[in-house]
Amino acid sequence: MMGGAGLKRATTVALLSANYVARRLAPHYPILYAGRNGFVAHECIIDLRPLKETSAVTAEDVAKRLMDYGLHAPTVSFPVAGTLMIEPTESEPRAELERFIEAMIAIRAEIRDIEQGRMDRADNPLKHAPHTAAMIAADAWPHAYTRRLAAYPAGVDARAKVWPAVARIDNVYGDRNLMCTCPPLSAYEEPAAVR
Repeated sequence: MMGGAGLKRATTVALLSANYVARRLAPHYPILYAGRNGFVAHECIIDLRPLKETSAVTAEDVAKRLMDYGLHAPTVSFPVAGTLMIEPTESEPRAELERFIEAMIAIRAEIRDIEQGRMDRADNPLKHAPHTAAMIAADAWPHAYTRRLAAYPAGVDARAKVWPAVARIDNVYGDRNLMCTCPPLSAYEEPAAVR
């Protein structure tokens, strides 16, 4: 539907966007699979594995913290465990790329606070992200960091806050205890009158 020229333009923009993200994040995170000239393809893979040793922060922690910034996390741990694969499409406007980049830089600053002992390795906004409205509004706040830092990290406009509906779930439990909520196959059968 786009034609040859449209397809070429979409591909060019996707490649440019991925390389823009890679260049902006390179001072803050290692970038995997860059070519000889330092360029990536249509995706930028940032390596978070070294952070686990220095701060106990994992790729999942960063992905969950992005939700506090009102952003959907990129692909986690594919094609390499402990990484984020950022794959901006040709339709992402530059302002949205900037918002994502600024959030990732702010998250790196939070990780640095953990690495340098200004934040606890277990009780920090990354380990407890995402923070729901119910968590922030509760009478008790069991964390050493503030509710403001949890709910409104750097750059998040309180007037446009997107609240995650749920906090962390037990991923391992979910992986080991499959719960099918699909209707039975009989629900998909055609009524006799239609046959």
